[in-house]
Amino acid sequence: MSDKKLLPAVVTAVRAAGYRVRQRFAEDARPGSLEEILDSLRANDDTSLEVLREALRRIRPGAGWVDDELAGSALPAGEWWVTDPVEGNINHVHGLADWAVTATLVRDNEAVLTVVHLPLTGDLYTAIRGEGAWHNGIALRASTKTSLDAAFVATGQARPGEDALTLRRIGESITAMLGAALVARMSVPATLQLVQLAAGRLDVFWQYSDVRSGLLAGALLAREAGGVVTDTHGRPWQPGAADFLASAPAVHRAAVDVLTAVA
Repeated sequence: MSDKKLLPAVVTAVRAAGYRVRQRFAEDARPGSLEEILDSLRANDDTSLEVLREALRRIRPGAGWVDDELAGSALPAGEWWVTDPVEGNINHVHGLADWAVTATLVRDNEAVLTVVHLPLTGDLYTAIRGEGAWHNGIALRASTKTSLDAAFVATGQARPGEDALTLRRIGESITAMLGAALVARMSVPATLQLVQLAAGRLDVFWQYSDVRSGLLAGALLAREAGGVVTDTHGRPWQPGAADFLASAPAVHRAAVDVLTAVA
């Protein structure tokens, strides 16, 4: 079955998982300790995966399954489902709306199909390699800005407990971009910033991370919307790369110049 024909079934699976997790959401959620946060994160993931894993394995029985949503590095050859059962889970458990359910089919380390669903708003972002990217069925287009000094740029922390070098690079890169771009922000999760880049609302997103689940879906959406995806030095990006950069085409070189200076 072609990837295009697979898409409706993947959308159904992701929506079903999202519906289940939405039942656990409360705007007034205020966890009081790390233990409470971790318990809620695990419960949300389990709730989503109970639906998502079975449905996706049924859709593509021969595809592998990545259990650790925070894992990095390249995947073995063949097909794999890379999912985040609650992308932005930390937002969910604090009563914030920026979370989603994602599923991406990866073939020989290249994303070929992705679905990103925001259950609270109903927004649906989809992309198929070579077929374009859409938001609720409307084609996405990356920004046409030509100057970094007019750009809205963003980054974020990929996971808790990053090492000291990564934390330093995050801080130095934000400082550098604050001096070069119009406005810079830091937020999580990566995927929900990348869908904004694919939609042309953001102009640059970078991250010091190799977390596959946070980048593969957004990378495919960004590329299929006409954006450029590399590492922060302008080299081709693939799972396992140490860092990530997506941008509108005309500001990519300038973004690389700024970030290359961050050791």
